[in-house]
Amino acid sequence: MLILKKLNLLFALAFAVLVVGCKDKEVEPDVLTAADTTSVSDRQAINSWLYEIMEDTYFWYKNLPDEASLDASVSPYDYFEKLVYQRATVDRFSAVTDDIDALQNEFDGVSKIYGISYSLSYIDDGKSNIAAFLNYVVKGSPAAAAGLKRGDIILKVNGTQLTQANYVSLLSSSETVNVTLGAVQDSKIVATNTTYSITKAEVTEDPVAFSTIISKPAAGKTIGYLVYTQFVPGNDADKNKYDNELRQVFADFKAKGVNELVLDLRLNSGGYISSANTLASLIGKNISASKIFYKEQWNDKYIAYWQKTKGANALNYNFQAEASNIGSSLNRVFVLTSNGTASASELVINGLKPYMNVVTIGENTAGKNLFGSLISDDKERWKWGAYVMLGQTANANDESDYGTVDGITPDYIVEDSNVPYSAFGDENETLFRKALEVMGVPAVAVGRVAATKTVDPFKKLLRDDLQSRKNLMIRDGVLKADHQ
Repeated sequence: MLILKKLNLLFALAFAVLVVGCKDKEVEPDVLTAADTTSVSDRQAINSWLYEIMEDTYFWYKNLPDEASLDASVSPYDYFEKLVYQRATVDRFSAVTDDIDALQNEFDGVSKIYGISYSLSYIDDGKSNIAAFLNYVVKGSPAAAAGLKRGDIILKVNGTQLTQANYVSLLSSSETVNVTLGAVQDSKIVATNTTYSITKAEVTEDPVAFSTIISKPAAGKTIGYLVYTQFVPGNDADKNKYDNELRQVFADFKAKGVNELVLDLRLNSGGYISSANTLASLIGKNISASKIFYKEQWNDKYIAYWQKTKGANALNYNFQAEASNIGSSLNRVFVLTSNGTASASELVINGLKPYMNVVTIGENTAGKNLFGSLISDDKERWKWGAYVMLGQTANANDESDYGTVDGITPDYIVEDSNVPYSAFGDENETLFRKALEVMGVPAVAVGRVAATKTVDPFKKLLRDDLQSRKNLMIRDGVLKADHQ
């Protein structure tokens, strides 16, 4: 049996080497692959190692094909696909990489990027030209430094109009790009004379993208609003930096008497379970370190092992004691969602439900109740690694019914299709406005309103050059397999 050295995992959906699923049936999914120049003898050794890992740790190990029936001389990418259980509908998430260090950096939120997250929509009746609508620009990124911001519309890259055929190459292939912005004029999106030059750089993303407190005394509401973009506890210099930043946000919420909370997870595709626990522990009502946040179910071998070594409750994980918890002032929490809301985000939604009313607003989530871990070779013979689904989670009530392509269906279905996107915290921003409406907070009067347009999504999933955002639910760290 292989015993994994570390026990804190990542909640992840998929990453760059995977075929990215898409709910827009008319459009083929993006396929991002890596060249494989590994020798045949090395391939055979790597593939044998992959099979050993999967046979031991994989949640569906009983469904693996017989090893003798497989061609071990093929690329590890192809070989691994033969091991994955029902790729299209069940395990949409396990994957293999030939550069585990680079992937770990991406999981940790360290990437060489422009720093933009965007959605894509057609802008003409013929559905040929598209635009990239910026829903988020990373603080401290090249894009932010250049002046790009949420709500901007990119029409051209290096002078070429974005289309269905060219957007992937134009937005990802060059170190430096010149982007031309568009604007809404007479219900059309037209190019402007505004251009920006941005060059990729290594950026460590702060997941606490935005927070504010909005006072509505007439309605008896003090509203805390938080945009949280990934579950990462810290960076190399400070392992708890971002978790502590979350704690400070909630300390401020608590001090200011927040009695309604809007948690904006529409850009959050997951991350470390430990940070999911931190966030949930700051929100939950009537919770304590003795109450269950979530439960894990591994394969039968590991359930027996954990219970033997750590007791009958080994796979029950409790909330943390957090001094800045605001649950006593809340009766509910509003969560804003999208098709990119995944994994650790869904874990927080599901884990809080037994303790308080969780009101979801937006679009169906990605649907990942599975957890996995990035596993490296303990003998360090190569840089290959595998992100393997080890099991699934449930909340304190043993509920885990969202692990499908439909994900979590929101209580209020609201499509975020009005562009340009309003700033975070703007009371007329589409999803936030719905949350305020449900609270009973009337819309604010505005002066002259800028032109807007409703667009048809080209792809339902959010797109970005943030390589860490590939729908993660991860236990902390790279795991190595020890033979026991």
